[in-house]
Amino acid sequence: MTIKVERLSIQSLEIPFRISFSHASAERSCTQSVLVTATSDDGLVGHGEGCPREYVTGESIESAMAFFDTHRSAGRALSNLEAIRAFVGERRDVIDANPAAWCAMELALLDLLGRATHQSFEELLNEPPLTGAFQYSAVLGADNLKVFEKLLGMYLDMGFTDYKVKLLGDLSRDQGKIDLLRAHLDSKHRIRFDANNCFADAVTAGRYLETLDCSFWAVEEPLAKDQYAELARLARRLETKIILDESFLRLAQFAELEGAEEFWLVNLRVSKMGGLLRSLEVVEACRSRGIPIIIGAQVGETSLLTRAALTVARSARDILMGQEGAFGTYLLERDVCAPPLMFTRGGRLEIDGTLLRQMPGCGLEITS
Repeated sequence: MTIKVERLSIQSLEIPFRISFSHASAERSCTQSVLVTATSDDGLVGHGEGCPREYVTGESIESAMAFFDTHRSAGRALSNLEAIRAFVGERRDVIDANPAAWCAMELALLDLLGRATHQSFEELLNEPPLTGAFQYSAVLGADNLKVFEKLLGMYLDMGFTDYKVKLLGDLSRDQGKIDLLRAHLDSKHRIRFDANNCFADAVTAGRYLETLDCSFWAVEEPLAKDQYAELARLARRLETKIILDESFLRLAQFAELEGAEEFWLVNLRVSKMGGLLRSLEVVEACRSRGIPIIIGAQVGETSLLTRAALTVARSARDILMGQEGAFGTYLLERDVCAPPLMFTRGGRLEIDGTLLRQMPGCGLEITS
């Protein structure tokens, strides 16, 4: 089926957080996202979200807006799935430089096309239908030890068993976090670290992580990005997995991973990868190489990106080692969808018994 896209528009989303969120490269108290709206000639509307990040993909709200202005006319001409796929294939370098901006546009067009054809994302893309429960990780990123302890208690009360713990690179402060984890977690809990690129080399990182004396199964981005040989050296030393986030942004980077596939996991964030179609390409490429994945999330994602990530997580269920996101109004003062997609007890988002998989497009009601 072909649709006529009458109008494409973009706006920035600045939704306040309930708590501020820190990263080694930034601290934010509100979302940094763009929302694209696609409207057909018969009044149907689709929505898409992207989260530009200077420290991940080199994008900003301003650069996303500029990309949109440049490609708005081309976007309006993408009237069916084949045309969208062709755009992704032909403009790979352009999307590589503007993944979050294209993600927002692509998701809006796919949502519109799904609504026009009465197909969910999964039906439209010939992916497995959503079913069962999706299991999310607790993310402990607070710098303040009292806040960290409070968040840990909340996650424990909710029954989480999978934990991502952000390290600061400050031994006394990180050791305080580890002491709390030791006091409250046991063998049924699984821990992975996110080091936010804070160590200079594999030797320094290895000594630091050994000093913490905490059982963990993987560490994310311990060094400056793209240091693949050093990362493999660290993986061998610690007998652990390395999660690639900032160090894996596009298909071409698989060439850097050859010969050490047993050490890697890819953190696949839909906005970072440049949309749903490119994310599904990465899933297939990881599967063929025996590389597991984690479905990641940009801080401040709304339910629109949570929904897109479900399609990817369902497709990757056989190689999926963890899933992040679905925070909704746990983190945001408001979501753009009602009701928002959010995990519940145990960090689970249950799909069976909901109408989501039967609804066209993304299946969400957009309120703002």
